[in-house]
Amino acid sequence: MYHTIEFNANCTVDFETSPRQPLERLRIRRGTQFSAQIRPYVVETTNGFQEVADLFFAEGAATRGVPFEQFCFVD
Repeated sequence: MYHTIEFNANCTVDFETSPRQPLERLRIRRGTQFSAQIRPYVVETTNGFQEVADLFFAEGAATRGVPFEQFCFVD
């Protein structure tokens, strides 16, 4: 299921467009909206546990380990 998400802060993410292509760095501005599938999980950091998600975009690209505090659901 695809959800519309909006980024709460400016951030830089690594986009995976294809397994054969190198990762692309993309700067996302605050307020940018995407349609994406969300795969949430928890990681342990030096500051404790953090909720993150892998985002799979409708265009076929993906990015991994995006903290939930950086985006919210629009729908």
